[in-house]
Amino acid sequence: MTFVDRATRCILAWLVSYRRRGYEVQEMLANSVQGHDYYSDDYDAYKTALYSPGIHYPMKDKSETYSVEGANADLRHYLARLRRRSRCFSRCEHALRNTVKLFVFAYNQRQLFKLRFPKYNPPLMDFSTP
Repeated sequence: MTFVDRATRCILAWLVSYRRRGYEVQEMLANSVQGHDYYSDDYDAYKTALYSPGIHYPMKDKSETYSVEGANADLRHYLARLRRRSRCFSRCEHALRNTVKLFVFAYNQRQLFKLRFPKYNPPLMDFSTP
């Protein structure tokens, strides 16, 4: 699961989980930057969370979830273990968490760089080390 800021396209919170549960969504909300508006799909786990002081907009379609869908598509593109059709992935949750943590660091650095220099689109690998 990921939370993405629409303005910067940075990943604000993420969680490696095999299911989306309400308490996990609530934990992510508590540990992330407070937002004003939250858009999600119509899944029950997002409906039961408390978004105070923000407002939650559950969407029956994906019309307002394009930022998070784009970040999720990048996750699947860059991390082979998350590709949908692949069976060649590590089932070790610890290794997956570390991989996603490194990806989120590099991805957010690149997104902020692209905001400053919109005409230059550097490869993600350039931001993989601090």
